[in-house]
Amino acid sequence: MATSNTATFNPDISEIIEEAYEKAGLEVKSGYDIKTARRSLNLLSIEWANRGVNLWTIEEGSVALTSGTAQYNLPADTIDLLEHVIRTTSGGTNQDVNISRMSVSDYAGIPNKQQSGKPVQIWIDRQNTPRFYVWPVPDNSTIYTLRYWRLRRIQDVGNTGQLTFDIPFRFIPCLIAGLAYQIASKRPDAEARLPRLKQDYEEQWTLASQEDREKSSERFVPQTYTV
Repeated sequence: MATSNTATFNPDISEIIEEAYEKAGLEVKSGYDIKTARRSLNLLSIEWANRGVNLWTIEEGSVALTSGTAQYNLPADTIDLLEHVIRTTSGGTNQDVNISRMSVSDYAGIPNKQQSGKPVQIWIDRQNTPRFYVWPVPDNSTIYTLRYWRLRRIQDVGNTGQLTFDIPFRFIPCLIAGLAYQIASKRPDAEARLPRLKQDYEEQWTLASQEDREKSSERFVPQTYTV
């Protein structure tokens, strides 16, 4: 038998909502049903940010550092930074050097926060408008650039029915299962299905999240301590 020769299935938001209602044993009967489902989808995306690293939301960025300035803002949709290096350029060649992350306690304990030099440490201040501080503050001996890999928020659900959700295809079953559970939790007539829907959602999350992970090899190097 012939196959379709395509692998492009990616339901839009309206189809995802319809499928979730069917899994919950319900029907979409009004505009409010769609509105509340969209709100649940946005809340679901926030929940996923709390569950761990979503690899498809990792983005690379950079900030040019200014001599004598310690604090810099990050994009407003930044959840956290995963990696960060200081880049310098000499003779057209870029050189990246890792800088270590410190806690607020570490930063607060630095006696001279305006000490200048090449930055070697970073504190990420996760406010509503996320920002970071580098130490020492950049001197004027060269141009420093912080290059980072950030975890961004999943994009909001739009109002147009043909829009797709900001996830890879691997997470579509999990998204539908999660939305079905969220919808049923708001409907007394679907209360009997909640345990099964919750179990299905957690199983789908486990399948998707275990696949969505780094697959590089790891190397452990023992350290020798001398007393």
